[in-house]
Amino acid sequence: MKKDNLTDPYKRLHKGFKGNQEPQSVQDNLCTLQAMRDEAREGGGRNRIEQQHARGKLTARERIDLLLDEGSFEEFDMLKAGRSGHIGGGGAVLSDGVITGHGTIDGREVFVSSQDFTVMGGSLGEAHSEKISKVMDHAVRTGAPYIGINDSGGARIQEGVDALAAYGEIFNRNVKASGMIPQISCIMGPCAGGAVYSPSMTDFTFMVEQSSYMFVTGPHVVKTVIHQDISAQELGGAAVHSQKSGVAHFVLPNDILCLREVRRLINYLPSNNRQKPPFLDLRDPPDRIDPTLDYLVPVKPDQPYDMKVLIHSVLDGAEFLEVHKEYARNLIVGFGRLGGQTIGLIANQPAILAGVLDNNASVKGARFVRFCDNFNIPLICFVDVPGFMPGPDQEHGGIIRHGAKLLFAFIEATVPRITVIVRKAYGGAYLVMNAKHIGADINYAWPTAEIAVLGPRGAAEIIYRREIQSSEDPERTLAEKEEDYRQTFLNPFLAAKRGYIDDVIFPRETRGRLIRSLQVLEGKEIETPKRKHGNIPL
Repeated sequence: MKKDNLTDPYKRLHKGFKGNQEPQSVQDNLCTLQAMRDEAREGGGRNRIEQQHARGKLTARERIDLLLDEGSFEEFDMLKAGRSGHIGGGGAVLSDGVITGHGTIDGREVFVSSQDFTVMGGSLGEAHSEKISKVMDHAVRTGAPYIGINDSGGARIQEGVDALAAYGEIFNRNVKASGMIPQISCIMGPCAGGAVYSPSMTDFTFMVEQSSYMFVTGPHVVKTVIHQDISAQELGGAAVHSQKSGVAHFVLPNDILCLREVRRLINYLPSNNRQKPPFLDLRDPPDRIDPTLDYLVPVKPDQPYDMKVLIHSVLDGAEFLEVHKEYARNLIVGFGRLGGQTIGLIANQPAILAGVLDNNASVKGARFVRFCDNFNIPLICFVDVPGFMPGPDQEHGGIIRHGAKLLFAFIEATVPRITVIVRKAYGGAYLVMNAKHIGADINYAWPTAEIAVLGPRGAAEIIYRREIQSSEDPERTLAEKEEDYRQTFLNPFLAAKRGYIDDVIFPRETRGRLIRSLQVLEGKEIETPKRKHGNIPL
């Protein structure tokens, strides 16, 4: 006997389906369900989907399929629709312009929302917000990361104040979830007006070159108010936010690579603040040495070198996920593994501005340190810092306040903290870069380390000022005194004698010493003071 094929009835009913049509039987219910699901999956229809593809963008559902493990997505509220009685009229649309639910990334549960630009430009209204709020609540309750994919024209103007209230519900949840679960935002299209504040409060923001932008007020408003012509990309494109404002942590060329990078980031992070990051053995021997590190630091103290050589050398499999790669490049931050354990790495970059700390670098470092501390990720610091950036621009821009943010973040951190002084560690910047005196657990130094209040020239000019001024050859005398100061103070052995350095190590052995130190500090516990929170100098 031939089995009944239910596909044809579904298709026949779908052609004539009306939203207010009431089913007459169980069979009609099944047909209606299939028709409604088909309608929801169509989003704004084939024409708008094709327009989305023509812009080089994937649809909301295609993005979720790429982000999550194959077949793992479980959708919530597919049939949810907004109220149709808002200003301007118009019928309710199934899914209301956002796809929400949960699935897995390499077997680990995550919750996700993906705005559908093909439906009313992905604009956010009451039902739209309720869907996002639901998955955020589930993420917090179950202790799973939340990933929001933004592609929206902003608030749904037709819904009036309801749309503003809808944004407030999301903002409220962003703050309450902060520090409890990782929150990741992907800007894969427009994100304007009040919509920008949700991504800015999440832990990491991804953007796509050419197709994504963020701004509070758009080019039209800028032209009206200050009479300046500017494009959306010039005002708030991926390049602007990755290099100048620091809003974007990662920028990728297209949607596909962006979502792959999100998966990569998730693999370094714990699911919530009660767990430790996932352990991944890359089969890289813990006792592996690299003799070339003995010659990494140049003989001339003012000669630059690339700190990333050291970073890639010591990390498992030479794998390093750099955060804020194009912003404040004089400080490097990112994730790697040592002995299979996720670590957060902070390092000065001597190849950029000699590795000095400035306003942007200080804020960049502080934010990263606080994230790692929230999510039980040990901190490793590689130090080569000649000091803070001098000049009126930096001082007037608040370098005292911004530098204090990094200092505050390190002191407040309770995770294992290990520092390796590679070369220069001068003045207050030495302290701010996780020195022993601000609570670092273990501090190592290479034989090339220079720990002092000032660099040799500045110190000699102050200490021997009269002798230099009275000399027949001031330049020669200054050079001699500079060398004397270097020989006496600019080495790690004096600090080691005082106990400020736990050991002076051979550079080639850095990897093994760090892994062994992490093992020792694995059970570290610190009782924090009873208070709401510290008052970081924002």
